Amino acid sequence: MKQQQVTALALYSGGLDSILACRVIAAQGVKVKAIRFVTPFFGYELLAKEAAYAAKAKSAFGIDVSLRDISTTFLELLRAPKHGFGKHFNPCLDCKILLVSEVRKLLPAYQASFIITGEVVGQRPMSQRKDTMRVVERDSDCEGILVRPLCARNLLPTRPELDGLIDREKLLGFNGRGRASQRALAKEMQIEGYPTPAGGCVLTDVTQGPRVERYYQEHAAVTVADIWLLLVGRQYRLPGGGRFALGRDSKENDLVLARRAPGDLVLRMTDRPGPVGVLRRPTGDDLAAAAGLVVRYGRKVSPEVPATVAAEGDQGSMTIKALPLADTVFQSWQW
Repeated sequence: MKQQQVTALALYSGGLDSILACRVIAAQGVKVKAIRFVTPFFGYELLAKEAAYAAKAKSAFGIDVSLRDISTTFLELLRAPKHGFGKHFNPCLDCKILLVSEVRKLLPAYQASFIITGEVVGQRPMSQRKDTMRVVERDSDCEGILVRPLCARNLLPTRPELDGLIDREKLLGFNGRGRASQRALAKEMQIEGYPTPAGGCVLTDVTQGPRVERYYQEHAAVTVADIWLLLVGRQYRLPGGGRFALGRDSKENDLVLARRAPGDLVLRMTDRPGPVGVLRRPTGDDLAAAAGLVVRYGRKVSPEVPATVAAEGDQGSMTIKALPLADTVFQSWQW
């Protein structure tokens, strides 16, 4: 009677470490299904091109990957992470616990026996120390079934190793922040075109992390749409309380426009080149203020004359004549 193939679920980021972890386990005859979780802080843009992303991972790396959106759960986590924040507003340890916990929930659906990650002991100061890696196992209820193929030889044997589902001797003993060992293994496995290491999560960014923290401090309710808009372009909180995002170049104009939600107004000049802005929940004179900002960052003319700004919404459009706002007027609105 043919023995059923062992299946493992991989917590997948798309980076070299997670690619290698999948391949190391797959090389032992294990079926690996990769799960990439997304939130507005990491990977969210992939939801619009999921099929293409999965096809590329399969063709380039031989990895079967699916996306899962956990944005709402992650936004709730940010309110009070059990293990606190890093240097900015990044709850790295609680984030890893959440992601591993979410993978664990999927084990029955895929008839999978264990979980793998691309973690390496000592690579990240907050979530990849031996002590915190044990905390991840404990708090995610994954003790014994969480395998780190790239550094497993530096850790205690897991249940899949002890039960003979995988061969510990074929796992690795990487450690530290260096990437030379990973690059060498990628070359040996003929893996090319992998992304270069990056921060990944915008919550670790010196500008974006504190911006999101301020937003949480000032809003009892935080939505995915609000965070998604908050993370692009110049940001303003207008005097009436409206939120305004303004593109800084043509690429950001496209991003700002793509993050428009129902009820938003799109502002742009009709008579000269300039930025695109998205105005959310305006009250009072917010519309006029936003129009003045659009003109301020548009092409300058001399002598200074009012520009025509179109405001397009769900119910139609209107035009406003506006002069550029003086910088001293809107400095306190900047986020």
